[in-house]
Amino acid sequence: MSNIFHTVLLLALPASGKSEVRNFMAQMEGKTLEKDFHIGENLQLDDFPYVHFMRRIDEELAALGKERIYYQSNEEPFNNNYDWGTLVQLLNEDYHDLLHSNRVSPASYAEHLFDRIDAASLKVGNEARLKALPAETRSAIAGKLEKEAKEIRDFLEDQYTDSLEGKTIVIEAARGGPDGSTLPLTGAYGYQYTLSQFSDELLDNAVILYIWVTPEESRRKNNERANPDDPGSNLFHGVPMAVMLGDYGTDDMQYLREHSEKENTVTVSRNGKTWHLPIGVFDNRVDKTSFLRADKADWDAQLVADVTAAIREATDTMWSNYR
Repeated sequence: MSNIFHTVLLLALPASGKSEVRNFMAQMEGKTLEKDFHIGENLQLDDFPYVHFMRRIDEELAALGKERIYYQSNEEPFNNNYDWGTLVQLLNEDYHDLLHSNRVSPASYAEHLFDRIDAASLKVGNEARLKALPAETRSAIAGKLEKEAKEIRDFLEDQYTDSLEGKTIVIEAARGGPDGSTLPLTGAYGYQYTLSQFSDELLDNAVILYIWVTPEESRRKNNERANPDDPGSNLFHGVPMAVMLGDYGTDDMQYLREHSEKENTVTVSRNGKTWHLPIGVFDNRVDKTSFLRADKADWDAQLVADVTAAIREATDTMWSNYR
């Protein structure tokens, strides 16, 4: 039996430390990563590039004097919150393509991604909004976004490998609900909805590494890390306050953990099938991770030891319930 996890869902509110932890693990020596955390060489998936790309579509539409289709503005949440499911469907495709090294060579990477977004939207009951655009408009924004779309695809395909042996797929995502919500969250909000949208292929192999911060701490760290000159960065992007309150004002992961059918798991049920996903909690309510945004040469040894111990405690709990 392998000594490493196949797929880790790295979940938490924005600015909680997900990207810092992912960056930390990506820079660790392979044997140490496996020994300490049961995690192999990282293959990384993330839905943030799609969030950013959908905002870029709206920016280019607005520049042409056209109506935005995903957000009222760059400072607002999704117009239709079932687009949280659209993002999951895109991750499902990326996961399948990564497992099978599926390569594409489209005439236009932007047009290809437009088609993927529309198809993912249809799967969760939304409309194919890009298909509905006039051909001239769609072609114009595709030209503006070709480079960014190709970069998204290149990042995925650059990770393709002949064998997954010794490797762990790490999928990063943030979910929540409106500030003041009662639990359980309803509609397309929170992890309860998002986990139910992941494919069987993914859930069959997944565990959850959850980084716990309060919504208030998430907002504080979000403001602290935000770099307006680097909005597409995993480590330094800032989430608008209306989104922080409207989409991330409540976190339902602890609720799901406490109401799971089995201890230290999260129960996911769909179409007559049930998964009990092992979960480990990295308590980051007192910040242990912000230092990881600096250059590795500047990391403090004691802080590295502290974050290593905290991650190890969480992954040991996950491993005890794995398989």
